Amino acid sequence: MRMGEAIRMFKFVLKRTLQIIPVLFIVSIIVFTMVRISPSDPVASMTKGKQVSAQAVEAIKARYHLDETPVKQYFIWIGGALRGDLGESFQHKQSVNFLIGERIGVTLQLVIMSAILSTVIAVPIGVLSAVKMNTPVDQALSVVTLIFVASPVFLTAIVLLLLFALRFPIFPSFGTGNGFWNNLWHLTLPAIALALNMVALTSRITRTSMIEQLGSDFVRTAVAKGMPRRVVVYKHALKNALIPVITVTSIQIGSMMVGAVLVENVFALGGIGGILIDSIKAADYPMVQGVTLLLVTIFLLINLVVDVFYAVIDPRIRLK
Repeated sequence: MRMGEAIRMFKFVLKRTLQIIPVLFIVSIIVFTMVRISPSDPVASMTKGKQVSAQAVEAIKARYHLDETPVKQYFIWIGGALRGDLGESFQHKQSVNFLIGERIGVTLQLVIMSAILSTVIAVPIGVLSAVKMNTPVDQALSVVTLIFVASPVFLTAIVLLLLFALRFPIFPSFGTGNGFWNNLWHLTLPAIALALNMVALTSRITRTSMIEQLGSDFVRTAVAKGMPRRVVVYKHALKNALIPVITVTSIQIGSMMVGAVLVENVFALGGIGGILIDSIKAADYPMVQGVTLLLVTIFLLINLVVDVFYAVIDPRIRLK
């Protein structure tokens, strides 16, 4: 890469990175506000509904700054977040950073496995549907993928759990395993449940993009020159067709972080999903705020990586 191109790339990455800052700021305000307007009472949750003295209530509020105005509470929280401190969990009496650190590994493994599975399954299905356009094969695949895309991820997870863990005990039903390979085996069924919804959408996008590429002039020219159809499909058409697929995949991976919350709860995996749901029920403000802000940050970073990847493969994007 020449010096001029390197400078343009640096400016492009810097611009995209700086755009994340105001988004995170707005999201932090929305998250902070939403948890504060929920009907749950954090003090009642911390005292588990027991009768306590007024002094004890005031002490709890003072410890967690609940006696301050909402504006001051926000700046105390966001100031700590900027220093890397997400506060102390009301429910667990431990650092939010520590609690997230304990559980984020399971969630990331689940999302990565799901993304790999969905891509490996979806792209060949999309290519096959495009090549066999309007045939019974294409129609059958379309029906199956539409069923998956219409099914909520938690419903898919429950059905797979009932079928392949309880009715036919092929996979472990709950929890994670000991050791790398055993852990992967425990995560396989949850990863499939999370991936199926993404398979449906990605395969449809791949099919549409492939049909467009197969009808393009350069493909017709390649076929007219006698190039084998397999080479035309997989070496030329698929390469160009993958650009919109990458966009959809990056968005879906971000959405998987949210879907993982539900899947983890169904399979009792002990990731951040379970603790987030428990924290919402318990009005654990720091935990809910910390996990939500983390999920949004991961989503934005994934999109940043995709933007940079686009700029690498298409230099015209750097000029935008």
